[in-house]
Amino acid sequence: MKPVNELLRENIRSLEPYHSAREHHQGGGLVYLDANENPFGRKVNRYPDPHQRALKDMLAGWVGLAPEQVFPGNGSDEVIDLLIRTFVEPHTDNLVLPDPTYGMYEVAARVQGAEVRKVPLKEDFQPDVSAMISRVNDRTKLIFLCSPNNPTGNLVKQDHLEYLLRHFEGLVVVDEAYVEFTRTSGFLALLKQYPNLVLLRTFSKALGMAGIRLGYALAGESIVRILTRIKPPYNVNRLTQQMALRRGRKPERVQKLVNLIVRERARLSAFLNRCRFVEEVYPAQANFLLVRVKEPDKLVKYLKDRGIIIRNRSHLTRCERSVRITIGKPRENKRLMKLCRQFDQQYVHF
Repeated sequence: MKPVNELLRENIRSLEPYHSAREHHQGGGLVYLDANENPFGRKVNRYPDPHQRALKDMLAGWVGLAPEQVFPGNGSDEVIDLLIRTFVEPHTDNLVLPDPTYGMYEVAARVQGAEVRKVPLKEDFQPDVSAMISRVNDRTKLIFLCSPNNPTGNLVKQDHLEYLLRHFEGLVVVDEAYVEFTRTSGFLALLKQYPNLVLLRTFSKALGMAGIRLGYALAGESIVRILTRIKPPYNVNRLTQQMALRRGRKPERVQKLVNLIVRERARLSAFLNRCRFVEEVYPAQANFLLVRVKEPDKLVKYLKDRGIIIRNRSHLTRCERSVRITIGKPRENKRLMKLCRQFDQQYVHF
């Protein structure tokens, strides 16, 4: 790959970062009269650690990396946005995406004024990596993948990813939001071998904390240093950091819930495969199922009228007549199956 500094936008390369009041002074026993904070309050009156030191230490310990290779963000969406704003020159540069995939990559790119080059997934939902490389030119800065992919639910094959890493001089960003449901370590092992690889992870899925808005990137130290230079000074608030650290002390609870969701995924998949209105239940490694059905609009409305919301994905490439169903609690899945059984009997005509 090219040196990271050569991939940067020129104005980012020369940017002098903002230095916050809490950048160098943290800890108890000090009288803080430097940041124009309200002196009255219970902890939240003070700015949080802008470097998220304790949080980075915990996350680094989870994955076996140095804290300097961890970049926390206000949800993975902030990290996606920062990567695009850092490396993609508006109205000049482009990025390449598989189609379909998580929609925020394209939204963040278009907000930046970047060209988006989409390449349809192959019939097995794997990225068409040779076609993706054929869309690359000297103004392509980023390639995004999602593994397991949203909405298809499948893992990207490692040889496909390595093909992109070897043949592309920019950054390859792999969003592993659902990796905990795969029973694998994702692509962590490739970080040492490929300096142009960036992995994204989140507290929103397996850790059950979507409401605190915490995602993080795992990457080489040079990439993390650049993201740290341009991020808002206090992008991860104190309450989010505290709640994440608290959840990190209970890994056995997280694993117990992941195991339950995986079992429920298998149970729901088996049930749907027996329904007459279902044409195909695609193999899934995430906490959702993509299901091709005969009458998606009618199914979505039937369930909504009875209090259950699923998502119609029929408009997406290769997802014709498909719905995406998130795995709920056992009692929620039981209710869904009951309604699907009724739908099978009342609304599907053969």
